[in-house]
Amino acid sequence: MDNRTTSASVLAFKPRVAAAVADENTASVIAVLQDQLAMAREGKLRSVAVVSVSNDGNAIGTQWSSTNSDVTSLIGKLAVLSHDLMAARG
Repeated sequence: MDNRTTSASVLAFKPRVAAAVADENTASVIAVLQDQLAMAREGKLRSVAVVSVSNDGNAIGTQWSSTNSDVTSLIGKLAVLSHDLMAARG
Protein backbone atom coordinates (compact mmCIF):
# COMPACT_ATOMS: atom_id res chain seq x y z
CA MET A 1 0.00 0.00 0.00
CA ASP A 2 1.35 3.40 -0.99
CA ASN A 3 0.85 6.14 1.65
CA ARG A 4 2.50 8.98 -0.21
CA THR A 5 0.68 12.31 -0.20
CA THR A 6 -0.01 13.92 -3.53
CA SER A 7 0.13 17.69 -3.69
CA ALA A 8 -2.11 19.49 -6.15
CA SER A 9 -1.59 22.90 -7.63
CA VAL A 10 -4.38 25.40 -7.09
CA LEU A 11 -4.90 27.88 -9.86
CA ALA A 12 -6.47 31.14 -8.72
CA PHE A 13 -8.85 32.89 -11.07
CA LYS A 14 -9.29 36.63 -11.01
CA PRO A 15 -12.92 37.46 -10.32
CA ARG A 16 -14.80 39.14 -13.13
CA VAL A 17 -16.94 41.86 -11.71
CA ALA A 18 -19.15 43.62 -14.19
CA ALA A 19 -19.42 47.33 -13.73
CA ALA A 20 -22.98 48.20 -12.78
CA VAL A 21 -24.57 51.57 -12.55
CA ALA A 22 -26.32 51.92 -9.22
CA ASP A 23 -29.79 53.25 -9.81
CA GLU A 24 -33.12 53.34 -8.00
CA ASN A 25 -34.44 50.19 -9.71
CA THR A 26 -31.35 48.13 -8.94
CA ALA A 27 -31.33 49.30 -5.33
CA SER A 28 -35.01 48.38 -4.99
CA VAL A 29 -34.48 44.85 -6.33
CA ILE A 30 -31.50 44.31 -4.02
CA ALA A 31 -33.41 45.64 -0.99
CA VAL A 32 -36.35 43.29 -1.60
CA LEU A 33 -34.04 40.28 -2.01
CA GLN A 34 -32.08 41.18 1.12
CA ASP A 35 -35.32 41.43 3.12
CA GLN A 36 -36.38 37.98 1.92
CA LEU A 37 -32.96 36.49 2.69
CA ALA A 38 -33.02 37.92 6.20
CA MET A 39 -36.45 36.39 6.87
CA ALA A 40 -35.30 33.06 5.43
CA ARG A 41 -32.25 33.02 7.70
CA GLU A 42 -34.49 33.72 10.69
CA GLY A 43 -36.74 30.81 9.74
CA LYS A 44 -39.73 33.10 9.15
CA LEU A 45 -40.45 31.95 5.58
CA ARG A 46 -42.12 28.79 4.42
CA SER A 47 -42.60 29.72 0.76
CA VAL A 48 -41.32 32.33 -1.69
CA ALA A 49 -42.45 33.17 -5.22
CA VAL A 50 -40.39 35.37 -7.53
CA VAL A 51 -41.39 36.87 -10.87
CA SER A 52 -38.52 38.38 -12.86
CA VAL A 53 -38.61 40.64 -15.90
CA SER A 54 -35.52 41.46 -17.97
CA ASN A 55 -34.39 45.01 -18.71
CA ASP A 56 -35.82 44.82 -22.22
CA GLY A 57 -39.12 43.46 -20.90
CA ASN A 58 -38.99 40.37 -23.13
CA ALA A 59 -37.92 37.67 -20.71
CA ILE A 60 -40.14 36.84 -17.79
CA GLY A 61 -39.23 34.11 -15.36
CA THR A 62 -40.98 32.67 -12.35
CA GLN A 63 -39.47 30.65 -9.57
CA TRP A 64 -40.87 29.41 -6.33
CA SER A 65 -39.90 27.47 -3.30
CA SER A 66 -42.82 25.89 -1.53
CA THR A 67 -44.51 22.79 -0.30
CA ASN A 68 -47.22 21.38 -2.55
CA SER A 69 -49.92 22.76 -0.27
CA ASP A 70 -48.59 26.31 -0.68
CA VAL A 71 -48.68 26.44 -4.49
CA THR A 72 -52.35 27.46 -4.68
CA SER A 73 -51.83 30.15 -2.05
CA LEU A 74 -48.79 31.54 -3.89
CA ILE A 75 -50.70 31.64 -7.18
CA GLY A 76 -53.53 33.51 -5.49
CA LYS A 77 -51.17 36.02 -3.91
CA LEU A 78 -49.41 36.59 -7.24
CA ALA A 79 -52.78 37.15 -8.91
CA VAL A 80 -53.68 39.77 -6.28
CA LEU A 81 -50.26 41.38 -6.68
CA SER A 82 -50.73 41.49 -10.47
CA HIS A 83 -54.11 43.14 -10.04
CA ASP A 84 -52.68 45.72 -7.61
CA LEU A 85 -49.79 46.50 -9.94
CA MET A 86 -52.09 46.96 -12.93
CA ALA A 87 -54.36 49.26 -10.86
CA ALA A 88 -51.35 51.31 -9.76
CA ARG A 89 -50.34 51.90 -13.38
CA GLY A 90 -53.44 54.01 -13.67
